[in-house]
Amino acid sequence: MKPRLMFASLALLVAALVAVRVNAAPVAITNTPPAIHNVFRVTPRVFSGSQPEGAAAFAWLASQGIKTIVSVDGARPDVEAARRHGLRYVHLPVGYDGISTNRVAELAKLAGALPGPFYVHCHHGKHRGPAAAAVLCEAAEKWSAAEAEAFIKQAGTSPDYPGLYRSVREFHPPERGALAAVGNSFPEAAATPGLVQSMVAIDTLVERLRACQKAGWRTPPEHPDVSPAHEAVQLWEQFCELGRTKEAKGKPASFGDRLSATANAADELRQCLRGTTSGPDPKSASADAAFSRITDNCAACHKKYRN
Repeated sequence: MKPRLMFASLALLVAALVAVRVNAAPVAITNTPPAIHNVFRVTPRVFSGSQPEGAAAFAWLASQGIKTIVSVDGARPDVEAARRHGLRYVHLPVGYDGISTNRVAELAKLAGALPGPFYVHCHHGKHRGPAAAAVLCEAAEKWSAAEAEAFIKQAGTSPDYPGLYRSVREFHPPERGALAAVGNSFPEAAATPGLVQSMVAIDTLVERLRACQKAGWRTPPEHPDVSPAHEAVQLWEQFCELGRTKEAKGKPASFGDRLSATANAADELRQCLRGTTSGPDPKSASADAAFSRITDNCAACHKKYRN
């Protein structure tokens, strides 16, 4: 073979190998420290998983070559621990109802503005984190919607969160103006709702669910945009996130115990209403009981700590 043809063939072979590597399916990583789990090497530049806790978790991320950690969880990241291991934190919280257009633009912008590889995480690394990682890959790695959805299924993202699935299915690359509006300043720890704001959001969700209960745990005729299952998921999320805030942790132990019990009741309500759309739910009695525990606990908590 002539030298020129040989080098051309080698170049094509290298390009093919690189393409295979870039397009390889996400891989679950199991040899992680106990304080970090549900970890995936999504692409060579993007990882996803749970919230890293403790020095061993951050040291492991650094050993994998991670440069930037992106938290989409509501809790404040351990920025100081990350810095001690030479890692940069970016905090862009998202909810279980999906990733907003603005957040999509921020994820797309940081992929080009900050050093990778990136580690994207939520709390447990199963729902919001994988969805955000998939959106980042759609924006920066040219993933298709099918590839993105396949990954979040692989990561264990529950179909109970249709907003997260919708975010990857309906992804559109941000326009130039939207990217310019983001700028190049990314918060290490974003401002999150305080205790009072969380309570206001919870009260709103409880009122919507009360209307659903009156309609037999169906969509209330006067509110066709309200889904019982979706509202229950949002309520459960609010209680879970509230329990992890600094304000809640600063309350007496009895407050934490009641909040935990209420979160458990909200989880039970979420399970009862899972998948309901138009017909009455066969578990309506169980849903009534769970909702009653939620409202009773809220009333007792308000009486003791707010009223």
